[in-house]
Amino acid sequence: MPENVSVSTVIRRYAAADEDASMDVWSRAGRTAHPFIPGEGEGERARKMREIYLVHAENWVAETDGRVVALLGLLDAEIGGLFVAPEAQGTGVGRRLVEHAAALHGALTLEVYEKNTGARSFYARMGFVEESRRVDEEYDEVMLRLLRPAPENAARSGAADGPV
Repeated sequence: MPENVSVSTVIRRYAAADEDASMDVWSRAGRTAHPFIPGEGEGERARKMREIYLVHAENWVAETDGRVVALLGLLDAEIGGLFVAPEAQGTGVGRRLVEHAAALHGALTLEVYEKNTGARSFYARMGFVEESRRVDEEYDEVMLRLLRPAPENAARSGAADGPV
């Protein structure tokens, strides 16, 4: 991970003032990742993003130099969406958001389109494994359900007092 990412990037809760910047990141990242989804990043999908997901999910943003560059939406321990601006991909921002989610919730699940090979590779590197498959009937696309076990808790592993 580049040095400047870990120093200048802040992970924080989404605020209503982040809506436009988050929608821009979502739209651009979504179109790049899902070219097979008609109307991705606009129209009805954008309306649902603004009115449902940004309102009801536990959302976090990654901000670099005062600018939102990534958005993570959580539904309990499920990653409902991870969107990183195309220019910020490969900088470690997505990894930091997933690790943040794991620190909050332990084991994580998510769904990803089978055709989204970039995201699938990223999630494999992050320790996610395929749990099941289903067809998204709205778009007739295969969705993979991925699971990442809870990370080892270093504090717990060294917490025993005396001989074991």
